[in-house]
Amino acid sequence: MAFPFFALSKNAWMKPLAYATPDVSIEVRPSARGVATIYDKEIVLYIASLMAAKLEQGMPVAQDFVFTAHDLFSVTGANHSARSYARLADALERLQGTQIRTNIEAGGEGEEGFFSWLSEARLQYARSRNGEKRLKAVKVRLCDWLFRSILRDRQVLDYAATYFQLGPIERRIYEVARSTAVDDEPLEMDLQTLRLQIGFQNPLANFRIAIRQIAGADAIPDYHLKLIEEVVEVPGGRRGRKPTQAKIIITRRMEPLEDKGV
Repeated sequence: MAFPFFALSKNAWMKPLAYATPDVSIEVRPSARGVATIYDKEIVLYIASLMAAKLEQGMPVAQDFVFTAHDLFSVTGANHSARSYARLADALERLQGTQIRTNIEAGGEGEEGFFSWLSEARLQYARSRNGEKRLKAVKVRLCDWLFRSILRDRQVLDYAATYFQLGPIERRIYEVARSTAVDDEPLEMDLQTLRLQIGFQNPLANFRIAIRQIAGADAIPDYHLKLIEEVVEVPGGRRGRKPTQAKIIITRRMEPLEDKGV
């Protein structure tokens, strides 16, 4: 949740993604259909929730999962239209085709080289008497890295039920706050640091505008975001537009938390 592994786009994002700090490095390469998006991530979250539920019940788990599109759509709030089923097929292809390389260890082990979110992804159909194809089940296999992370680290966090109604940037702000904020302590960072951690690919000026709108709407579940902009005085009293510095303060809302979803 804390780091940018997915493209903040509904449309195909064909450029590689990268994130690097002294401690963390992430490289994401697109497939023929682009990088897996924050909306494709809904499938990963759903699978992780299925696995976490089995672990909580003491049931054996494996890397293979079978579920219906109907159940997935019911959790994520997608409609059950033909278009949603077509998007599902595209999302599975991106999740299987996107290549990730990172130094983040999972389950006490690291990996050299690239991996994909899903090692396998298949849609199983049956045909009706009139020859129409009907989707019966979705069959996927989680990659080793993600499977170890859920099985051994046991750090799967729940998500607010309204998460799936948020836009891409709001989703990432929620994820960063949910995974990074400690207890009720405010989370503070400068605008550029937040931009990089969220994975926003456009210029900082565009990000500033987006954050102003998000702060004004104040619709991120469980968290309140405040943008503080300070004018920097130009030495020598020169005329012209003065630059501004900006930082973000994210605090947990005081009212009771809403019911959780995935």
